[in-house]
Amino acid sequence: MRHIPLLLAGLLGALAHMQLQAQPPAPGRLPQAPSAEVRKFIKVDAPLLALTHVRVIDGTGAPAREDRTVILRDGRIDAILDGAAAPPGGAQVLDLQGRTLMPGLVGMHNHLMYTASINLDEDDRIPPPGFFVTEIAFSAPRMYLAAGVTTMRTTGSIEPYTDLNIRRLVDANQIPGPHIDVTGPYLEGRASSFPQMTAMDEREQARRTVAFWAGEGATSFKAYMNIPADVLATAITEAHKHGTKITGHLCSVDYRQAARLGIDNLEHGPVFTDTEFVPNRKKDVCPSGAEISASWEKLEVSSPEVQSLIRDLVARKVAITSTLPVFESFVATRPLLSKKQMAMMSAESLRSHLAARAAAAANPARAARQEAALKKEMAFELAFVRAGGLLLAGPDPTGNGGVLPGFGDHREVELLVEAGFTPVEAIQVATANGARYLGKLDRIGTVEAGKNADLVVVGGDPSRRIQDIENVEIVFKDGVGYDPVKLNASVRGMVGTR
Repeated sequence: MRHIPLLLAGLLGALAHMQLQAQPPAPGRLPQAPSAEVRKFIKVDAPLLALTHVRVIDGTGAPAREDRTVILRDGRIDAILDGAAAPPGGAQVLDLQGRTLMPGLVGMHNHLMYTASINLDEDDRIPPPGFFVTEIAFSAPRMYLAAGVTTMRTTGSIEPYTDLNIRRLVDANQIPGPHIDVTGPYLEGRASSFPQMTAMDEREQARRTVAFWAGEGATSFKAYMNIPADVLATAITEAHKHGTKITGHLCSVDYRQAARLGIDNLEHGPVFTDTEFVPNRKKDVCPSGAEISASWEKLEVSSPEVQSLIRDLVARKVAITSTLPVFESFVATRPLLSKKQMAMMSAESLRSHLAARAAAAANPARAARQEAALKKEMAFELAFVRAGGLLLAGPDPTGNGGVLPGFGDHREVELLVEAGFTPVEAIQVATANGARYLGKLDRIGTVEAGKNADLVVVGGDPSRRIQDIENVEIVFKDGVGYDPVKLNASVRGMVGTR
């Protein structure tokens, strides 16, 4: 037993050494050289690279341009030329005939956590102390990067120090993953069903929490379902004081209230979360899901009430994050996960999800209502954008475990097309719009000379067949090309465990 303290000291010393080795580069300095772990997944790495004969979807919503040559130099897009132009001398040339180059995805609801298993009691209720989610900080960054997500926002954290450390390690080129905007811990009120969240009902507590985590390095914040209105107002003020933005998956506070308080962003869209139209609603109390659903079943997107809400959100410049995959996963009439996705999941995660889907299939009437609600949310998002609103995109890998990091990002874009967006518009939502919200559109989000070489090469033409967005062949982050097959293979069977 006397050897245990020595062993513990040795382990702590080794961890401290690893932390010192993985410090992020100082501002203005080039990133550190990739570690041996990162080099395993690099497919292309050259200071001067010519991507020839490639179709370009630039992320602005403009039509695809055929037969381009894109020059990458020192991690940036140097030039976009006609396909007949000769590559510069000394460039490594990649002939990408039949492939499409598009901006790296900017995932705006991309947790490093996941619903690994739904802990139901015998009576199909969640027993005390509530619903748990699992941090998957090893597998999620790799899967996001493999899908072409080069920048992501965590949009709520249950392990904020883990998320901050993952960002630090990615920035230091010690592990593979996207650039990460870390959201602080959930700003939640009392009566939450998640025991991993705080119970916040005092304004001073909100102020202290936001100030502390802004100091620790959180770059955004998220309010949650049971937060009281006055506490939310304080959190918004404090977040803005620190130069950060705040979003919300709300319930006790409705969309219009939150907009008037100055919130920057609202998650999921209103059909599943906005409580404004629930009759006899009590102040600062979150109605039941059934009450929210019933209030929206009676409304059409074209109705004066909903159109007024859209105008108010647009006028106050409140962005909406579309997370259609997490709602689709509950609809029993929708397709099951592909075999490829199932292979990524741990045995318990897959069992839990399939059991939830089987239970949902036993209630056809409920499935029909859920399908109708999903379609209405799609219609709202299209109307919101057509009215001038800023729509963002993210998969939200929670719910019943049917949304996986990366795979869900592709499905989100496909569902936006189902909603009525053109393919290039849907890609714009998932790229340039996220970059604009994050204040990074001058660096990422579109394929333009001078911007960071955060790009995705896919087989086929997503501007004609949006499902081709799944055919990811190379992901460039800061001009370095990663192998998506190797990234996903390295975490196969791990989603839900690590």
